[in-house]
Amino acid sequence: MQQVYFDNAATTQMREEVISVMTEVMKNNYGNASSSYSLGRLSKSLIETSRKTIAKFLNASASEIIFTSGGTEADNLILHSAVKDLGIRHIITSKIEHHAVLHTVEALKKDYNIAVSYLQVDGNGTIDFDELEELLRENTKTLVSLMHVNNEIGNILDIKRVADVCKAYNALFHSDAVQAIGHYPLDLQDIKVDFLAASAHKFHGPKGVGFAFVRKNSGLKPLIIGGEQERGLRAGTESVHNIAGLETAMTLAYNNLDSEMEYIRNLKSYFISKIKSEIPDADFNGMSGDLKSSTYTLINVRLPIAANKSSMFLFQLDLKGVACSRGSACQSGSNKKSHVLSEILNKEDLEKPSIRLSFSKYNTKAEIDYVVGVLKALV
Repeated sequence: MQQVYFDNAATTQMREEVISVMTEVMKNNYGNASSSYSLGRLSKSLIETSRKTIAKFLNASASEIIFTSGGTEADNLILHSAVKDLGIRHIITSKIEHHAVLHTVEALKKDYNIAVSYLQVDGNGTIDFDELEELLRENTKTLVSLMHVNNEIGNILDIKRVADVCKAYNALFHSDAVQAIGHYPLDLQDIKVDFLAASAHKFHGPKGVGFAFVRKNSGLKPLIIGGEQERGLRAGTESVHNIAGLETAMTLAYNNLDSEMEYIRNLKSYFISKIKSEIPDADFNGMSGDLKSSTYTLINVRLPIAANKSSMFLFQLDLKGVACSRGSACQSGSNKKSHVLSEILNKEDLEKPSIRLSFSKYNTKAEIDYVVGVLKALV
């Protein structure tokens, strides 16, 4: 049986270069970065070099990069502090955000009695900018939280446009950019977003490390209290090997961005053509079938199978060696339907099996042929 990994939106295979760097750091740079002796200073130097490298790729200041355990922690840090410390009384978001944002916003609403507005999305998962402006016009002390690339249907948000609108109404803008950073170039001098969240394991780096971009002089306060690490914004002994792995993964991602983007986009284009040829009644959710309006890294396909035959669909794919998902890996232990698809599909289409397949530099057209063949047989 062939083994095919098409769940790169959930996590990616680490590059060999990343593993090598992390191994060397674990062997030789074990000093606590907060210590004053040479081993500690060396660890501190590695962290600060990584911070500068990451900031350079984003055209940001090194002081604006705060290392975290990943995107979820970064989202929580930003959203909690915005409400507790920055005086935010109103959050605008959408119901197709990652649960790291949605559940945090729900908790903040309950605990701090803030107002929350959910932007309507159309059948393709696209927000209405006129509604966004209207809500911003009617409310003060507002933060907008909208993800750059949707992790289930791949829609790309024009975050520069959102940032400009927010600035026009003196609102703060936070974007979960977990599916974008490492896959798209971002110039944060041009894009006036206030806060971003990123995670290394989405671009062939290690799990358990990411960062928050926090624009200077924002006034943000820490979520995790303790020592003065990360400029006082994130207490706890830094994971030096993970941070070094993050830096290496990001460097390789952006240094090879053009060639790898073209390769992966061609894989997605090939998958679309094969599905249309072999399973013509299949359809694509959101904008994922549009190469211009969705990320090149994933596609979400809805298959023409009756509801009573769809419950074991992912299990059947697993038996054939195909690793993919219904949506966010954070929901994999739940029997609930995708909250993203529930917002954009009618009841009949929602009952059909939809699967997210996400690609990387390690995938091939031969794997796509195999997976489409498996899907065709099951259909």
